[in-house]
Amino acid sequence: MIKPGLALLACLSFSAVAAENQLSAAIARDYKASLESLFNHLHANPELSYMEVQTAARMAKELRAAGFEVTEGVGKTGLVAVLRNGKGPMVMVRADMDALPVEEKSDAPNASKVKMKDASGSLVPVMHACGHDVHMTSLVGTAHQMAAHKSDWNGTLMLVGQPAEERTGGALDMMADGIYKRFGKPDFALALHVGADIEAGKIEASEAPFSGADLMEIVVHGVGTHGASPHTGKDPVVIASQIVLALQTVVTRDIAPREAALITVGSFHAGTKGNVISDTARLELTVRSESDETRARLLDGIKRVAENTARAAGVSEDKLPQIRHTDRPVPPTLNDKAMLQRLRTVWSSKLGEGIFDKGYQRGSMVGEDYAHFIYGQGIPSLYFMVGGTPAAQVEAARAGKAAIAYNHSPLFRADAEKSIQTGVLATTVALLDLMKK
Repeated sequence: MIKPGLALLACLSFSAVAAENQLSAAIARDYKASLESLFNHLHANPELSYMEVQTAARMAKELRAAGFEVTEGVGKTGLVAVLRNGKGPMVMVRADMDALPVEEKSDAPNASKVKMKDASGSLVPVMHACGHDVHMTSLVGTAHQMAAHKSDWNGTLMLVGQPAEERTGGALDMMADGIYKRFGKPDFALALHVGADIEAGKIEASEAPFSGADLMEIVVHGVGTHGASPHTGKDPVVIASQIVLALQTVVTRDIAPREAALITVGSFHAGTKGNVISDTARLELTVRSESDETRARLLDGIKRVAENTARAAGVSEDKLPQIRHTDRPVPPTLNDKAMLQRLRTVWSSKLGEGIFDKGYQRGSMVGEDYAHFIYGQGIPSLYFMVGGTPAAQVEAARAGKAAIAYNHSPLFRADAEKSIQTGVLATTVALLDLMKK
């Protein structure tokens, strides 16, 4: 005999499972009816940062059709779509819209053939090599589900199409354009990113999904001379080489071993001919961190190493290396701990523990300018990852038996059907909890 209380609990659990199954089925139908064709269009027609004119127009059209009030041209080519549904919290969901100057080399039927002139006027191939087409399609799918379930939530839903994430400027531009003053400051914020190293159909959410990044340049000055007479000059190539090597000790000796920190010198340019010692060398580097304190130590260490290496080589004080930022810094994207715990519990209870890819281990320190929307704003936020690669490929890669074409690769190809449906499902379930009646 089942006790009345247990019977009620069983009934409620069955109802919850049935509701999520119905939601999953509705999302699957929507994918076949409209989202699949939208994804194919977006993938085949990518646009570079700050050039997302047609992309934004298509997104605006889709979101208006879903019943949202849409404002275009926010932060240059960005857009904001709002759906009001009575009194309740305001929740922002953001998707990035820009593509990369990468030539697609996959055999996908919707592969991009697009070429555009970049900001410098050079004609370059363009590809959605980072999955922003998945993000945008998931945003539209979420709009469809939230509009269809208005009886289940209260509040204001704000969907954001952000430009220029790849150039780390779009979020700042939307903030500078007064997004919160014009549309309201969110009580919660959400975003997702498709990951090639996560199994399609699964998600992952951690405390620090993305690192902060500083893009910098060090100009090393020397004294030019003949290659046969190095003693009559100061060789900036040698000095810069010593700086490159010494910078690694900033990470390994100034920063605690378990603290996330990285200095990457990705570009080294100097000289014009093998028998000429030039008077300058130029280093371009990226500095990554996940706390203000670590960032400060890294930046101080870079200055100390660069200047004192030059001094040790006998460079005069008026010719010490010049260090500057080449783009606006990006803070780390850090998830609100209470919101992270809340939504992980919601996802586990409604979608099952199997929704998480427990074999995933974050190994990189990629940056994301979404952080500008939340950094110092006091907005609880959660940024989660959605799997983009079939399970068999992920398992083979983790076993060292195969390679995955990661984000930014010309061969990157997300499992669109699974990744988009999972993104819509996870986002909708989260929103229905954050905005529940």
